[in-house]
Amino acid sequence: MMKKRVISGAVLIAAMLLFVFLSKFTRVLFFFAAAMMCAWELSTNLERMNVGCQLSVAAVYLSGQAILVLFYPDFAVYGLWFIACVFLAMVCAVFRKDVKGGGTVVTIAALGYPCLQFAILMAVSTGKLWLETVVLACLSTWVCDCFALLGGSRYGKTLIAPEISPHKTLEGCICGALFSLAAGLAAWLLGRAFGGSFLHNSYRLIPLWGCLLIALIASTAGQLGDLAESLIKRMIGIKDFSNIIPGHGGMLDRADSLLFSVPVTYALVWLFTGMP
Repeated sequence: MMKKRVISGAVLIAAMLLFVFLSKFTRVLFFFAAAMMCAWELSTNLERMNVGCQLSVAAVYLSGQAILVLFYPDFAVYGLWFIACVFLAMVCAVFRKDVKGGGTVVTIAALGYPCLQFAILMAVSTGKLWLETVVLACLSTWVCDCFALLGGSRYGKTLIAPEISPHKTLEGCICGALFSLAAGLAAWLLGRAFGGSFLHNSYRLIPLWGCLLIALIASTAGQLGDLAESLIKRMIGIKDFSNIIPGHGGMLDRADSLLFSVPVTYALVWLFTGMP
């Protein structure tokens, strides 16, 4: 099981890096595909609760967002498009007999999570600070996840949300957050070593304490994202959203932390650099 988990995880990371570094178009395509997989997983599992989530509305929203970030990047327009798709969800429900009021509410909620988070990822991936954001967010989140698991299994005693995540402990979370500081240090060193080449000079505008702070906040946001996704799974009554990634579960099971940490990291990097 562990071997399968390691292999599938390595393949997923390799595919992500390939698509992310090829071009702006492939980055948006990757996040669009991941978003559609997550929306499909959520919609499919909501059927267990006899709630009809309208996957077509999510597809329209994500497709439109991908086109906008590539050809008409404007945050005001992104907001208007989101509102338009909320209206679309309500209008579609009026003319569909199989979608009740609960289905409409769930569809709107699905637009807010995970679709909106992926829309933000698409927008970030086409901006000037995309690489700085990805490096800090991914390093902080992945390091935190690894050491939270190790620290929790060794020192964990205090459960923080037993009804939602029965194995997540305060000690593990603290351990993960502390080790995420090493990710902040690594990002700062990368910025000093490669700033101006494959990293923008903006990395040099972030002091060491700033990288450490961003890493700590990003890792904390990632842990909150993991708990939020666990809350939805408990509500539905499932362990994983799917088995599409051997040993890991579904795409949403793997993306949950980054959906919270990437937007937070981008906002903090933007505050430190002043660059859009």
